[in-house]
Amino acid sequence: MSLVLDPAAQDLLFREARTANTFTDEPVTDEQVQAIYDLVKFGPTAFNQSPLRITLVRSAEARERLVQHMAEGNQPKTATAPLVAILSADNEFHEELPELFPHFPQAKDLFFSERPAREGAAGLNAALQAAYFIIGVRAAGLAAGPMTGLDFAGVQKEFLDGDHTPLMVVNIGKPGEDAWFPRSPRLTYDEVVTTV
Repeated sequence: MSLVLDPAAQDLLFREARTANTFTDEPVTDEQVQAIYDLVKFGPTAFNQSPLRITLVRSAEARERLVQHMAEGNQPKTATAPLVAILSADNEFHEELPELFPHFPQAKDLFFSERPAREGAAGLNAALQAAYFIIGVRAAGLAAGPMTGLDFAGVQKEFLDGDHTPLMVVNIGKPGEDAWFPRSPRLTYDEVVTTV
């Protein structure tokens, strides 16, 4: 085989994993979330900028407020998931660059002094980290239900401090009964890969 990762781990992370639509009521602990983050924080980002910010929605009152900003079809999923995370991009990530990229602290001002450059970099690299986060949830033996059907402006105003742009909401927990839709088709290697 060309892959060194154990086939069972490949199944857990990719082949058997799906977007979960229902969950059991088994709680997701802070320790689980910390273990997930402590693994996925090592995923690469440009200049090690690490712009992803995670807001955990745990209280019933906060959950109720969030559900109001979700698309109608996503509201029941978000209302009943054991844990919900709002993933956002910190547009002021460059303030941490001297610490995160210490061998070239000038990168903060050289590349990210202008707002459009920061927003573009934050969005791209936080999206990368969001994908790592979803894989990390799977690595913890949990299921993720990432969703972008939401009122982004409403979520930003209601939940995000500072200059953060929401990317998605992720429901997290043990998959419930009928959690999965049938596997959707994927493009083949020849449809995607071109050699020049």
